[in-house]
Amino acid sequence: MRTNNFIDIIEIDKESYNKVVHHPLQSYEWGQFRKKTGVKVVRCGFVKNGKIVSGFTLTIHKIPYTNLHIGYLPKGAMPTKEILEKLASIGKSENCIFIQLEPNVQNTQNYKLQIENSNLKPSFHPLFTKYTFVLDLQPSEEELLKNMHPKTRYNIKVAKKHGVWVEEDSSKEGFENYINLMLETTNRQKFYAHTRNYHKNLWESLSKAFYTNNLTYHLFNAKYKKDNKIYTLTSWVLFVFHNTLYYPYGASGNLFRETMASNLIAWEAILFGKKLNLKNFDMWGALGPNPDKNDPWYGFHRFKEGYGGKLVEFVGSYDLVINPLLYQFYKAVDKLRWFFLRLNK
Repeated sequence: MRTNNFIDIIEIDKESYNKVVHHPLQSYEWGQFRKKTGVKVVRCGFVKNGKIVSGFTLTIHKIPYTNLHIGYLPKGAMPTKEILEKLASIGKSENCIFIQLEPNVQNTQNYKLQIENSNLKPSFHPLFTKYTFVLDLQPSEEELLKNMHPKTRYNIKVAKKHGVWVEEDSSKEGFENYINLMLETTNRQKFYAHTRNYHKNLWESLSKAFYTNNLTYHLFNAKYKKDNKIYTLTSWVLFVFHNTLYYPYGASGNLFRETMASNLIAWEAILFGKKLNLKNFDMWGALGPNPDKNDPWYGFHRFKEGYGGKLVEFVGSYDLVINPLLYQFYKAVDKLRWFFLRLNK
């Protein structure tokens, strides 16, 4: 195979392309959304015998105050030698220092991605978590509840006892409730998050109606009534792509935390996935098998673990180095940047 077997994916190729990629961040719709945020998107398909058999979406990110760039290819397939050659060619034409790859491939045998003469190195700054919890949605509701941690199951009952209810609301009002909670959450947790405009573009870009081969967006809100006033306590953004439900974003407020609304919204998300006959629920990130209780993400990890999903490990994050000299310099600068950001938190 040669790199000229690759074609640029355009609108007419959307259905064929989506059939051969396997994660929301590689979908045609995600690429369209990223274009709206001002990021350059390079979308390629590999054609064999006149048919698209594989593909990838690569985003190109400008390094401020320079004419240099970084490429990012999250949750793609295991890169072949031909794909790496194609990526290297794109990287050179786009003046990239390196391209970061984070394959959507499970690490079943302590596998490390090594391809001869590929200039591929373990990433010095991974962006996506190496682990996630994946829940099998095919058992009955009774079995799913039985497989949960007893405390999780109890908290779902607590939320119902308090009268919390969950509704899908992808309307403008529903989005405003979500984004207000998101800003409250990031201020409380003091972590870095996407901007309001990023989330607004995402909400506007993706379809809210379920289709088999399209990436769709679903916004769920947990509500609570107190003194004749209705409060939105927790909001979740869910993606559906192929046979999998994903939980990429969530937010919660400070009020009425004793109602355990987050536990109920997670259960309702599971029921939503079952209603669509989906096979899996990917909870979009977790810590490793022996998490540090002092890790700021430990609470999220324990929350997700309570639902009985399998802890899945991926092969990790790798950098395809295009310019070795600048790559070493960038690594040093990035290390200093994060050092000062943490000092200022």
